[in-house]
Amino acid sequence: MNADSPTSVPGLLIGRATLLDDLRTRLERRPAVVVITGEAGVGKSRLVRELLTRTASSDSLVLVARCQEPDATIPFAPFMDALRLCRPRPGDLPPLTGALRGLLPDLAHLLPPAPPPPDDPHARHHQVLRALCALTASLGRVVLAVEDLQWADVSTAAFLRTLIADPPPHLGLVLTARSGTVPHTDAEGIDQLPFPLRPPAHVVVAERHLSPLPVTETGAMAACLLGVQAVSEEFAERLHRWTGGLPYVIEEVLREWPDATACPGGTSGEPEVPLPASVRRLVVERLRHLPSDARRVVAAAAVLGDPAPVHLLGAVAGLDEQETRSALAAALKEGVVRAADGAYAFPYELARRAAYEAVAEPERPVLHLRAARALARCTSPLPLVRIAEHHRLAGRPAQAVRCLEAAADRAAGGGDAGTATDRYLDALRGGPTAVVRDRIALKLARVALNARTGPQVPAALRQVLDRSSLGPGPSGEIRLLLGLLLRNQSGSGLEALEEIARAVPDLLAVSTGQAARALAIIAIPSLKGWPVGEHRRLLAEAERLLPGVDEEELRSAVLANRATALALMGDPSAWDAVDDLPDSITGEAAARVHANLAGAATALGHPERARAFQSRAWQAVRTNHAPYLEAFVETTDMLTAFTRGRWTGLLERAEHAEEQYRDVPDFHAEALLVCGMLHLHTKGQTAVARRLLERAVRTTALDTGIVLTSAAAAVVRVHLAADRPAQAVQAAEGALHHVRRTGAWVWATALAPPAVQALIRDGRAGEAHCLVGELADGIARRDAPAARAALLTCRALLTTTTGAQAGTGGSDALYASAADAWAALERPYEAAYVREAWGLLLLASGAAGGRTVLHEAIAAYQDIDAVWDVLRCQRGLREHGQVTVRRPGALGYGDHLSPRERAVARLASLGLSNREIARELVLSHRTVEHHVARALRKLGVSSRTEIGSQLGL
Repeated sequence: MNADSPTSVPGLLIGRATLLDDLRTRLERRPAVVVITGEAGVGKSRLVRELLTRTASSDSLVLVARCQEPDATIPFAPFMDALRLCRPRPGDLPPLTGALRGLLPDLAHLLPPAPPPPDDPHARHHQVLRALCALTASLGRVVLAVEDLQWADVSTAAFLRTLIADPPPHLGLVLTARSGTVPHTDAEGIDQLPFPLRPPAHVVVAERHLSPLPVTETGAMAACLLGVQAVSEEFAERLHRWTGGLPYVIEEVLREWPDATACPGGTSGEPEVPLPASVRRLVVERLRHLPSDARRVVAAAAVLGDPAPVHLLGAVAGLDEQETRSALAAALKEGVVRAADGAYAFPYELARRAAYEAVAEPERPVLHLRAARALARCTSPLPLVRIAEHHRLAGRPAQAVRCLEAAADRAAGGGDAGTATDRYLDALRGGPTAVVRDRIALKLARVALNARTGPQVPAALRQVLDRSSLGPGPSGEIRLLLGLLLRNQSGSGLEALEEIARAVPDLLAVSTGQAARALAIIAIPSLKGWPVGEHRRLLAEAERLLPGVDEEELRSAVLANRATALALMGDPSAWDAVDDLPDSITGEAAARVHANLAGAATALGHPERARAFQSRAWQAVRTNHAPYLEAFVETTDMLTAFTRGRWTGLLERAEHAEEQYRDVPDFHAEALLVCGMLHLHTKGQTAVARRLLERAVRTTALDTGIVLTSAAAAVVRVHLAADRPAQAVQAAEGALHHVRRTGAWVWATALAPPAVQALIRDGRAGEAHCLVGELADGIARRDAPAARAALLTCRALLTTTTGAQAGTGGSDALYASAADAWAALERPYEAAYVREAWGLLLLASGAAGGRTVLHEAIAAYQDIDAVWDVLRCQRGLREHGQVTVRRPGALGYGDHLSPRERAVARLASLGLSNREIARELVLSHRTVEHHVARALRKLGVSSRTEIGSQLGL
């Protein structure tokens, strides 16, 4: 039986084109010998078949012989099978070839009479050998391919050695042999070649070793087999790990892929790929050839999984060092394992699985227990997770849980919150006793706060709480930490607040400090939370308990949350509370409180304070590996950068954050918000921006005054730019409802001015005045400079409804004061927005200075790359007859598209109408018509459908 792999898919030859061309060139220079080696499944037969196809010609004969596994093989059997298909001309056959009559009955009528056989067996063998060489030479221009030389019998090897020593002038010989390493030709029988390859000098020789495909070519082959354009890099890497890049194994795996019509993409979990029966047979067939000790070592390697040194394999297999090395030599020769850096492992994961499945079921627990003990005895630092898995598979769950808990403790002590969280979860899944379960759950709850967790952690903590085996202290603390997880990471805003509130009675029973901490946490306000008054009441309760808190860590936590809550409320005492923070707040706690304060200071309008807090947050987070806090500080920094008009490179940064932080709703929402705002202002992509902003609103969990109001403000501006005031008013209503419900007017900074503008343009001046009154009352006695600048802006906008004359002292003074206020707060966008409204008002009323003020707004927008806003201002100038004249000597674009023509042409090629393009780019309908006409002319096309191909779209 031939245990080599079947040939691969016809027509699919990935990564071998250069090699194939080289071998074809060499094979055409006769006489030539081509040797191809490589492990089973690497594609030797497929390459040979393609090589023979490409070298075949009308005057050339191609013969293929395949050696079989030694099993009472008939001498010269491979060549008898190949030569019986040829039809030599009798006149070309020397008399010696008659000795083959008995071996080639199909050719007996063509062969000369048989010569008398010698009496000596060796002489008879030599006679047949010479006859075969003579018959081969008589065939003229011939290519003889002999595959699987590792199984060649003595007669076959002797014939090939003789043929190569004196080859016919028109012979092309192609040999393949299974080998795991690059071939050598200086010793007998090395690397599965049964004879030394020593041809005469005039013979062209090409020796090539086929290596498995690398990851990129593995992905290319997968795409071909699945019928898709490409597969993801992640899938290609997994497939390579499963298959080792062996084409045959790749093909067999994907033959059983559950959905061959869909391109496999990246997923958060790694699926268990099916083990094809053909691959299992391939591995098991090799195992059959191994001696007993070698099979024991292979079983040990399969149980250990990872690459293992000799002493570890011997300990698991129960062999001494010399026995283990001898066994490994046999396994290496058969290609079952590979050596790398002093360790031994399987060539690919599916081979390991096949070898593992070949281990008898009753033997597996014994080997796993040996592996656990050997790893504990022989390795440092202890691979606790691997030891735990071996204990689990050995049927010792308690020991497995103990190792996983120790691994989690080690990770937590090293500041790796993410790894610690995963290990504690694994320990809980291992079915620990009630005492151990409750202890691990408390550790999990504490560490998970600084990891970016999924829904598994809250679910696990709830299961522990539902068992009611915890005392009031642990129960209250776990419930508190569960609430924090829900608040910070799971998108469950009100549910989180209620969970923490339920923890307070349990905490009060055992710890005043923990209860005060819980109250201070739920005192932090949010737009989707309770009214600000309720948060104030909870903060007062926490402050009442504070004198009774003796634990320094808990006292620091309460003070940190108190400062955060007061800052977010815009309470003037917040900065005194910040000054009261103890120096003992360091590390992760410092990163958290300073990031909170930086965000609050930015929103309130304290840029200097925001910078100082953000600097401390970065300093703290860089010394601690806490993924959640790193994400927190990064998104806070992005929001600050957007607010200050530092937009260069910010979109790429925000897009990266949007992809990275999808598992933390509020951070994801903030990244989406920044992406949406930048797509709007820097690219003018209103449709894309609105989709991103809508996702941000849906994603945010609690929102401390940023996402809901800023997203609504941006959408309001989009509607106003498109002259849809009624829709603009509607876009503001949802966020205004949250502001009114909570009373958090300090967070209406971004939304109030465009909302007032929308109400005025929709003919609802009375409602606009009421809104401004609510804002004024809501921020009274609040330390919120940004909200006061917004109030100034709103009052300036209201002057159009009071009969105040544009260009007079009162109106101009309000606008100037608002613009100056925003500039002082380092908020260039808002300052430009005020000047835009002011300039347009002056132009509309015919007052002097409108053009100048609007140009100041344009310059300010240009400074921050607010392209969409610049275009809106320029349209305003055109609508009021203020046409900018090109300076003499300015260069035109000739037959090339201008940037504006290219933008219009791109949208037209996507099927947008002129009216839709006008709305998208903030242009007049007439201007779009002109741009489309010029683009068609310059591109030399007659219809919009032809534009895309000319633009390379």
